[in-house]
Amino acid sequence: MVENTEKVTVPKRILSSLIRSISAGVVPRLGAPYIAIGRDDEIAALLSDLNQVSEGGAAMRFLIGKYGSGKSFLMQLMRGYALERGFLTADCDLSPERRICGSKGAGIATYRELIRNLSSKTSPEAGALSGIISKWLSSLMSEVASGGISPNDPSFTSEVTKRVYNVTRELENSVGGFDFAYVITEYYRASVDNDDEKKSHALRWLRGEYETKTEARRDLSVNSIIDDDSWYDYIKLWAEFGRKIGYEGLVVFIDECVNLYKISNRISRENNYEKILSMFNDTLQGKARGLDIIMGGTPQFLEDTRRGLYSYEALRSRLTDSRFGNDGYRDLMGPVIRLRRLSDNELYALITRLTKLHGQHFSWEPRVTDEDLESFLKSSLSRAGADIMITPREIIRDYMSMLNILYQNPNIKASDIIGKIPEVKVQTEAPAVEKRPTFTLSDIEL
Repeated sequence: MVENTEKVTVPKRILSSLIRSISAGVVPRLGAPYIAIGRDDEIAALLSDLNQVSEGGAAMRFLIGKYGSGKSFLMQLMRGYALERGFLTADCDLSPERRICGSKGAGIATYRELIRNLSSKTSPEAGALSGIISKWLSSLMSEVASGGISPNDPSFTSEVTKRVYNVTRELENSVGGFDFAYVITEYYRASVDNDDEKKSHALRWLRGEYETKTEARRDLSVNSIIDDDSWYDYIKLWAEFGRKIGYEGLVVFIDECVNLYKISNRISRENNYEKILSMFNDTLQGKARGLDIIMGGTPQFLEDTRRGLYSYEALRSRLTDSRFGNDGYRDLMGPVIRLRRLSDNELYALITRLTKLHGQHFSWEPRVTDEDLESFLKSSLSRAGADIMITPREIIRDYMSMLNILYQNPNIKASDIIGKIPEVKVQTEAPAVEKRPTFTLSDIEL
C-alpha cells in the first residue's frame, strides 16, 4: 500500500476545489502547485520572462500542445508564481464571442474578461480592480500622513491629489493615457467626496463597459471609451500603471487560441493574426513595458499553413522552429514552447501524489500498492499511440475515477479494477513502464 510518508498539508478549501476540478478533467484555478510534476524546463523559461518584465521589459510566449497536454495547467501554475512575485495577472479563454480583434464587441469582450479576472497577491481569485486602486490611494494617504500632514488639515487632500497626478501624468504620453489618467484621478476625487456613484462610473469606464462615448461624456466628462479597436492599448496602460503603483508588472494569459483558427472568414482571421503580430512586436521591440503575454494553443493553431498562425507570413517567419532544433534539442528561449509528453517516471510521481491528496481529502488510506500504480500506467501506456499521444488529463481523469471507485466500494481492490480493462494490442512496441521507478516514494515531495 502507498505509504503516506509525509503529512500532506493542503488547505481544505483549496484541496476540495482541486479534487473536484481534476476529477472532472478541468484545470484547477487554485492549488495547481500541489500537483505540479515535470515541466521544470518550461517553468524556468517562463520565470526568466518574469525577471525580465520586473526590470521594465516585456515578453510574449506561445504555449503549444495537444488538448489535455497541460497548457492551461501550466498557465494557472505560472499565474500563481506571478502573483507570489508581486505581479498583477489577468486571464481569459477565447471563444466565438471573445477574440483578439473583432467587431460588434468581440474584441472588447476579451478586455472585459481580462479585467474581470484581474488578480493580485491579496486578491488571487480575480475581481481585484477596485482593490488595487483603493490600496494604492490608501498608501498615498499614509505617506502624506507620515510626512506630518494630518488628514484633518485642509492641505492633506491637495497633497494626495498632487501625488496622484504625479503618477498618472506620466501615462498621458501613451495612447489613451490622458483619459485613463483622468478617470483614475476622478476615482480619487469621488473617494474624497464619498461619491459612490462617480466611483462606480469610473470603475465602469476602466472595465470597458461603456457602449457609447455619449454615456461616458455624460457621466465622467471624458471623450473616449475602451472599445474593440483600442482595448490592447489599455492593457499596456494597465501594465505601466501597475509598475508605477508598486507591482512588478502585468502578466496576461490568453488560452484557447484555437478559436482564432476556427474563424471561417479569412479577412477576420487575418485581422486577429495581425493584432497578434502587433502584440508580438510591441513586447520584443520595447514598445510595451512591464507586460508579459502568454498565449496557449494547439499545434494546429500554430502550424496550419492554410488557417493557422503560419498562414500569416509575418508570424510564420517569426515563430517557425529553427532548423537546428530538429535533432532532439529544445530551444526554450524562443517565442514558442512546445509541451512534451511527461515521462513515465513523471506520470508515476503524478499519480502517487494524487493518491496522497485523495486520501487527505476523503480521510482514508487508499488501497493502492506500488504494483497497482505500475499496472495502471502499463495499462494506460499500452494503448495504440500512447507513447506520444497520452496526455496528463487522460491519466489524471482515469486515475481519479479509479480512486473514487475504490473509496465507494470498500470490498474491492485496485487490481480488480485494473484487471478488467482490456489490453489493446498494438503493431509497434509500446514503451514499457520501468519495473521499479528510478526514485522511491520518499523522494516525492509535496
